Amino acid sequence: MIQQFIYMLGLLLVYIVLAVYTERKIAAAIQDRLGPMETGKYGYLQTIADLLKLLQKEHIQPLGVQTILFYAAPVILFLSVLLGFAFVPVAAIGWSANAETGIFFLLAVLSLDVLGILAAGWSSNNKYSLYGAVRGIAQLLSYEIPMGLAVLCVVVCVQTLNLEKIVLQQGIFAQQPIYYLGSEKIAWQLNHLGGIFSWNIISQPVLIPVFIIFFIASLAEANRPPFDLPEAESEIIAGFHTEYSGYKWAIMMLAEYGIMLLMSLLAVSLFFGGWNTPFFNITSYLPLADWTSGEKGTWSAVLWGSGWLLSKTFLLIAVKMWLRWSYPRLRIDQLMTLCWKYLTPLALCCLLLCSIWKVVL
Repeated sequence: MIQQFIYMLGLLLVYIVLAVYTERKIAAAIQDRLGPMETGKYGYLQTIADLLKLLQKEHIQPLGVQTILFYAAPVILFLSVLLGFAFVPVAAIGWSANAETGIFFLLAVLSLDVLGILAAGWSSNNKYSLYGAVRGIAQLLSYEIPMGLAVLCVVVCVQTLNLEKIVLQQGIFAQQPIYYLGSEKIAWQLNHLGGIFSWNIISQPVLIPVFIIFFIASLAEANRPPFDLPEAESEIIAGFHTEYSGYKWAIMMLAEYGIMLLMSLLAVSLFFGGWNTPFFNITSYLPLADWTSGEKGTWSAVLWGSGWLLSKTFLLIAVKMWLRWSYPRLRIDQLMTLCWKYLTPLALCCLLLCSIWKVVL
């Protein structure tokens, strides 16, 4: 558990620096410009320079703020994200909390960020901050429903709430057949091929629309465009963190990028095999999945598992960054219509379909 905390905290801090720089470069490429170029070669030191500037900025506290809540809000936001990483399995070595209800606790802890957003907006004594907080709460509470239903669909198919067991079922260490294609022999062969054939998104095609629902809901949960209404600068300046500056604003940005990382890690664990390799065993003489997954419980499993987990996670994050600079922001009525009229009914239909899939097959 301690190793998991140290690993994830270090990963989060390094990821923030790389993610901000990468997003700036992706935005520049999409908009046909160069992006950061001055500080360091190709501008790779610009993010570090910005972080140092934020840490040295003067602390400004507006008149009329609720001091305790004003200072507590960034901490609540960051801790709600950081605690969620405790339940994400890194590799086949048992570092994570390995709770039998791990998914439930992860979603429960993550929902606490609503309290941080409310505290930030209400305590700032600023109408724009309050508007942004109200928008953020409405958005987060609404999109938690389709996201929770999407996670429930996966739970129905895999029959466990333990994230580590879900990932193990998608690898070469799985003990049960993935699903039946009219023959137990074919199922056994698919299971022992390992690699991409064992991932939930491939082995259980009924989860493909479920992943799409989860992905859209995760964008809304992280306040990522086109769902960034709580921070709409063209309407409410910066939303719930309008009055924050310096290190307090940096902590809020750390939490926002952290949620994006956590949601991507969760998506990879649920649908794309977690730490498991995409390579499969072609023959007994060419066991690619065995060579590229590491022996369970060893440091080779840590290195290979972390590598595959992070590569798949960063690919999802890159897609989210690409979407930010490709689609316009939704209006608040469009945001709610998408959630309540489309995603939630579709998620309920997927839950019924997954139940039938599990019973029949």
